[in-house]
Amino acid sequence: MNTKQKSSFADKKLFGRAVKDSFIKLNPKTQAKNPVMFLVFVSAILTSILWLVSLFGVKDAPGGYTLAIAVILWFTVLFADFTEAIAEGRGKAQADSLRASRKDVDAHRIPSAEKKDSITVIPSAALKKDEFVIVKAGEQIPADGEVVEGAASVDESAITGESAPVIREAGGDRSAVTGGTTVLSDWIIVRVTSEAGESFLDKMIAMVEGAARKKTPNEIALQIFLVALSIIFILVTVSLYTYSDFSAKLAGIPNPTSITTLVALLVCLAPTTIGALLSAIGIAGMSRLNQANVLAMSGRAIEEAGDVDILMLDKTGTITLGNRQASEFIPVDGADIKELADAAQLSSLADETPEGRSIVILAKEQFGIRGRSLSDKGMKFIPFTAVTRMSGVDFDGSEIRKGAADAMQSYVTAAGGRYSQECSQVVKEIAQKGGTPLVVAKNHRILGVIYLKDIIKQGVKEKFADLRKMGIKTIMITGDNPVTAAAIAAEAGVDDFLAEATPEGKLSMIRDFQAKGHLVAMTGDGTNDAPALAQADVAVAMNSGTQAAKEAGNMVDLDSSPTKLIEIVRIGKQLLMTRGSLTTFSIANDVAKYFAIIPALFMGLYPGLSALNIMRLHSPRSAVLSAIIYNALIIIALIPLALKGVKYREVSAGKLLSRNLLIYGLGGLAAPFIFVKLIDIFLVMTGFV
Repeated sequence: MNTKQKSSFADKKLFGRAVKDSFIKLNPKTQAKNPVMFLVFVSAILTSILWLVSLFGVKDAPGGYTLAIAVILWFTVLFADFTEAIAEGRGKAQADSLRASRKDVDAHRIPSAEKKDSITVIPSAALKKDEFVIVKAGEQIPADGEVVEGAASVDESAITGESAPVIREAGGDRSAVTGGTTVLSDWIIVRVTSEAGESFLDKMIAMVEGAARKKTPNEIALQIFLVALSIIFILVTVSLYTYSDFSAKLAGIPNPTSITTLVALLVCLAPTTIGALLSAIGIAGMSRLNQANVLAMSGRAIEEAGDVDILMLDKTGTITLGNRQASEFIPVDGADIKELADAAQLSSLADETPEGRSIVILAKEQFGIRGRSLSDKGMKFIPFTAVTRMSGVDFDGSEIRKGAADAMQSYVTAAGGRYSQECSQVVKEIAQKGGTPLVVAKNHRILGVIYLKDIIKQGVKEKFADLRKMGIKTIMITGDNPVTAAAIAAEAGVDDFLAEATPEGKLSMIRDFQAKGHLVAMTGDGTNDAPALAQADVAVAMNSGTQAAKEAGNMVDLDSSPTKLIEIVRIGKQLLMTRGSLTTFSIANDVAKYFAIIPALFMGLYPGLSALNIMRLHSPRSAVLSAIIYNALIIIALIPLALKGVKYREVSAGKLLSRNLLIYGLGGLAAPFIFVKLIDIFLVMTGFV
């Protein structure tokens, strides 16, 4: 089965499941959770009762007309349920997939990390927090935890969807492991950090299928507003019926309105469009975040991402590629540049870091210096250490070293060599440009400096310019010194930077911004990031990071990509834009329907209203039927927009508001006039009215 066939099958399955769930959601308890649509639900029941009563001769309106209204109202309720069900469908499918990957495996429990030979085999569900397990190659990690000993290659595809294995090891910021993932090589000892039923996988399943989704403050506030509007329209409708009955009696004519008509009118005037779509918009926003491989611990976190105006971003991996690259050989004191490149390449042959490999490649590209084999005779490599801060090679009677400027100065002068002012000046200039200087010496004589450059990611500067247009300030966080940090910040186009960053410094900066009324977002993966993550409004923890970081954050990036924060902000803003746009459309719709229906409905009582009947609808009943059919169909028409979201544009809030009012406000006003008239013509042509 090819990918297209699989997608088609999945879509059909999703559609079928949504249709089934639409009927399940007709449960009154479920309907009551959405007050606006509950009003439609009660109206559908009421008109159904009126139709049943009409079968026994007690007619409020013609039986066929009442039945048509009742059927359309039931479809309106089902369409709203279908909207929510289709939004939930993707999450449920993902949850089913995650459940399938979760297995109750045997856990090899040990008393402690020191007693790894004393193994007790128990079911993974019986494991308790702070117990220790040993996991070997080919075995599934039985529970969430932290590696306390060993290192292993782990397959996390069941969680992240990525097939490439990752390294998990004791100590550092890559010690966290997730239950349900598989060890591919070596072994690790894991300390369990979660109780049964509270694992990361359990939380993930609950979030993606919406079981743990709670309404956000903005969503609750909007729903209160919609309920208030609905109550106003209930009072208006009751008043219209009373006033119509009173006026008809004065005129000595029958009341031209009926309970059935006014119930339909109430549904048309109430904000049913946004009421039907509101829940789906929130669920779809969370679904888009899940598709980006980010797990939000609450819907509120997504909304706050949309309101963020300060982004704190790590330099390495976010703004720069993360690997410094050799970009230039700079000879000093009359040394030959080719001799410098040759010595730099020789000293880097055993260096497997990206920086070391880039030095070898640069020498080869610039001067055609062949890459030697590590098996060449007489090569004695000197590895880099934190103490010496240099590395090198003894080869063919020569002693070659490369390393940090101050370490190389001490090394050369201790042997009677000279560290010149020219070398010191080159080192200073490279640092001021934001680069890293590596000094190279041969036989205690300085040959020159290698310029290692932090490579700014392509397109980053443009992204930051777009964020600036939206009113978002970007701050680069780096451990570099202020001079280097300033140079990189200027090249990348960020608004500010925090150099020589410490946990206390990050926390203090976040608090200062929050005290001034800003909403702050940041990423982190280490235990030392936990305080700042806990303080930030939107805190994205890396899945590869420590348990402390993941517990402190309100989002977890399963891909562990530092650049994901920008995408999260976009998804949050798109959610808010979609909700605002469709609310604008819905309210404009209601205003238009009011002017479309009221004149046609009451011009029998007040002939003067015929001047306002600009749509020239056929009759009061055709007007009501056309409007209520449109009211149901517009919900279905807007489902794709609610699920996909309004197209994201990186412009200021003022421009967004103007654009939305123009497109969705005017669109909401115009659509009923066009489509209600077309439906009215169709009803007349088919002889239904």
